[in-house]
Amino acid sequence: MRFSEIVYQLGKPGHTLDSSLPQQPDLDPEISAIAPIESAPSGTLSYIEGGKFAKQVATTAASALILPQDAALQQAASDRSIAWVATPNPRLLFAQAIALFYQPFQPAPGIHPSAIIDPTTTLGKHISIGANVVIQTGCVLGDHVCIHPNVVLYPGVSVGDRTILHANCTLHERTQIGADCVIHSGAVIGSEGFGFVPTRDGWLKMEQSGRTVLEDGVEIGCNSAVDRPAVGETRIRRNTKIDNLVQIGHGCTIGEACAIAAQTGMAGGSSLGDRVIVGGQVGINNQIHIGNFSQIAGKSMLHADIPPNSIIMGAPAMPATEFRRIAAAWKRLPDMQRTLRQVQKHLGL
Repeated sequence: MRFSEIVYQLGKPGHTLDSSLPQQPDLDPEISAIAPIESAPSGTLSYIEGGKFAKQVATTAASALILPQDAALQQAASDRSIAWVATPNPRLLFAQAIALFYQPFQPAPGIHPSAIIDPTTTLGKHISIGANVVIQTGCVLGDHVCIHPNVVLYPGVSVGDRTILHANCTLHERTQIGADCVIHSGAVIGSEGFGFVPTRDGWLKMEQSGRTVLEDGVEIGCNSAVDRPAVGETRIRRNTKIDNLVQIGHGCTIGEACAIAAQTGMAGGSSLGDRVIVGGQVGINNQIHIGNFSQIAGKSMLHADIPPNSIIMGAPAMPATEFRRIAAAWKRLPDMQRTLRQVQKHLGL
């Protein structure tokens, strides 16, 4: 595909490229693949996000680049006869360019003969159901749903249009999955929450009669778990993305367009507002609420509510500016201890 054709495709509706944005019009190389900037061979397209990557323009073998609106970077690419197009968000445009060269595996519509589908199931149009899939009573599948091998749907599950269920994931009873969702391999949605009541004789199991709801466009990573509560629901709102190995406890609510990185754990009843970003290995205590647009750094431990628009880090969690001051002081502790001992010796203490 010629670079000019790529630019044309990226300028169509639904993409982020404004046709009025600057580009290098004199070069139109043949582009055969997408590649990372540090290892891109000739004939590939790559991208650079900002001026701190300027040295990579001087060394890359890529034939074309997606650049920020930085005149110096654009001139550097032109000097090396590298075709380029500029945009305010190079990474976003590069993500859209990948889709021009790669589409994930999508099996053809059809039902594998080894699948076990209860006759009460409602099937939409153009569905793909793989080998050894088990679909129990009262399930409803929308149009263009793709279910890969070994997936299990418990009774009363509903799956929206165009949703993809990857191999070996499990959807427990009464789970509701919206349209355009992706559930990756090994994920378990709607499993029993960790509900036990202490008694004189040990623990009494509290039955988990609630449900789990994933709204449209939610993505759940491999081996993550989203539990259902004893009563009510666990809900993940539209367009939220959850990484691998994440635990979402019973009765949690996660807002729209959030991003949660791997190994994060949310205890029961905790909640996130909209567009919250949570780093890896974060622990969120039960009944904690994190306000809209907040950012939580990796390995933070949250024990109290977080107001909107906060940037939080540390264990226990605190505002990032405060944590950085404390971290800077840690480095000086040995010197401070020596000074304290000298003062104590001088004062005879």
